[in-house]
Amino acid sequence: MSATAQQRAEADETEQLRELQLQRLGKAFRDVFRSLSRLRGRDTHLGGSELSHAQFELLIELHERGELPAGELAAAARLTPATVTQMLDHLAACGHVERVRSDTDRRVVVSRLTPLGESKIDAKREAWRASWQRALEGIDNDDLDAAARVLERLGALFEDAPQQGAGRPSEGSAVRPEG
Repeated sequence: MSATAQQRAEADETEQLRELQLQRLGKAFRDVFRSLSRLRGRDTHLGGSELSHAQFELLIELHERGELPAGELAAAARLTPATVTQMLDHLAACGHVERVRSDTDRRVVVSRLTPLGESKIDAKREAWRASWQRALEGIDNDDLDAAARVLERLGALFEDAPQQGAGRPSEGSAVRPEG
């Protein structure tokens, strides 16, 4: 076999391996996405004082960004303002947030975390931290860094993807999770 033919064969083999790796990654991504969807679906069966994933996300936004009006919180959480208002009513009734007039514009009502809301975040984060540590035990730091970079790129891909059908890349697009 000539050197050129050997190089072509190696390139084909590398390309096939990459395609298999991308398919495996796509399947793993879909599986994680489906698991997260099931997690959110289980929220409909929560008791009165338990927080749904979506409610917890609102608390996280308030924790990270400080007090916010409902409209900004809805945009950050990618929920409708009506849904966020309903969720904030529940969170306020449970004592996790308080709704007050803005110091800078008295016409605006903002929501902010209460000490109880902060403690709920801390407790849930600690529970998840322990689960993450168990799930990722034995994976070295370089692999964790690589995984984070991959997820960041995928997040950017889906964040920047044009609206197509149900918001997923089209069949002919370069990124198509397979499996």
